[in-house]
Amino acid sequence: MQLIALFSIGVGAGLLSGMFGVGGGVIIVPAMVLLFGMTQQSAVATSLIALLLPVGLLGVIEYYRSGKISMDNIWIGLIIAAGLFAGAYFGVRIATHLSNDTLRKAFAVFLGIVAFHLWFK
Repeated sequence: MQLIALFSIGVGAGLLSGMFGVGGGVIIVPAMVLLFGMTQQSAVATSLIALLLPVGLLGVIEYYRSGKISMDNIWIGLIIAAGLFAGAYFGVRIATHLSNDTLRKAFAVFLGIVAFHLWFK
């Protein structure tokens, strides 16, 4: 049963990632914390493992096949990826030094700010 639940979370995150560019932080992390009782740090690490290859590769192939992205988009994405590489390292360094409670609350504030901006813009 846990395998089906985990796979379902992955499918949901993959769908939303393909649609909105979200998945790890918005779907997988809260699901791991709320449904499986993981700490915030463990949930973030699990999300990073899950998203490492399949979402990006298959998503890019489909967008490319449908003519929705160009080589310019790919180069821009690779530049962002380089930033993600560095940013993830420093983000993990910060997250591992915060308490689970502080990190969970910071994440909630972040989601609230994003939701506010999306709602009113």
